[in-house]
Amino acid sequence: MGISRRKFLGWFGGLSATAATAATSAIAGSNHHFKGHPDTMGVLHDINRCIGCRKCEEACNTVNELPKPEKPFDDLSVLDQKRRTHADVYTVVNQFQQGKEKVHVKKQCNHCMEPACASACFVKAFKKMPNGSVVYDESVCVGCRYCMIACPFNIPAYDYDSVLSPKVTKCTLCHPRVQKGLLPGCVEACPKEALIYGNRKELIKIARKRINKHPDQYIDHIYGEHEMGGTSWLYISGTPFSEIGMREDLGVKSAPELTSGPLSAVPIVVGLWPVLLTGVYAISKRKDKVAEEEKAEAVKAAENVAEEHLKNQIAKLKLEATKEKEAAIKKEVTKALEEAAKEAEKKAEAKAAEAAPEKKEDE
Repeated sequence: MGISRRKFLGWFGGLSATAATAATSAIAGSNHHFKGHPDTMGVLHDINRCIGCRKCEEACNTVNELPKPEKPFDDLSVLDQKRRTHADVYTVVNQFQQGKEKVHVKKQCNHCMEPACASACFVKAFKKMPNGSVVYDESVCVGCRYCMIACPFNIPAYDYDSVLSPKVTKCTLCHPRVQKGLLPGCVEACPKEALIYGNRKELIKIARKRINKHPDQYIDHIYGEHEMGGTSWLYISGTPFSEIGMREDLGVKSAPELTSGPLSAVPIVVGLWPVLLTGVYAISKRKDKVAEEEKAEAVKAAENVAEEHLKNQIAKLKLEATKEKEAAIKKEVTKALEEAAKEAEKKAEAKAAEAAPEKKEDE
């Protein structure tokens, strides 16, 4: 059943109007600068204490019931490559060589005080919770992936296998566990207490105390205290953060301050983004399906040609074999007849020779 040009344009116009309305609502929301919950919780990651054991990765995988990785968690060879989070991996530990020493850094969602992902999301699929977690509601997500573009830490990942039921994945700061009074899985599993969970203000005090007590061991900087308006995930380190894969060019302004103007300029594009992406994906999958069908047909045709060729070759060989057999038989018959003729001739000559002396005696 075909779709008329007029009907298509009508649908497109309706989508545009809906997108403009949704985007206008998002613009109004983005002008409000949320300054964070007063008693928000967080995690302090003391990079100096991290040994790269990957126990945090294993705990995250178990708690979130994620697919098991190809290599087991006790295989530390994966640390030889720089990794990032993706749809089935919410946290990774990366290794950096600093002279003769190896520095290990855990990477996951930093749970910003004013999240860029929430600021960019026009359907409000992301929300900052009082306990510090930035949670995601996949039931309202339209798959626009603006959160992925907005995040300065390159964290949100997209499940490309569920394009018709969009889903973005990232660390949740173990929100369900925290609500039950439990520690985040990674914090509970850390054998060296490189991860501490608690009130964000208290964590900053702990971090400052360690820096002041051991100024020769720590950089005088609590990463996440002010970056992008502050984050619930904090870091202290003895190595400059820029040398261990962490951005130091973010400034202290929060995401809404940076994105409210630019986002207001593209309301319709934002609204139509999921529609376009879904269409592109569908076309791509269709092309892949057609390509597979054409490939299967080509293979079948090649098999048929090969089978026909093989039949012809076998028939030809059989014919040649029959001819060769007949020739061989004919040759053998001719040879046998010739030998028989020679034998008969010899017998005749011998008989004639025997008869000759008898004839002489009679004479």
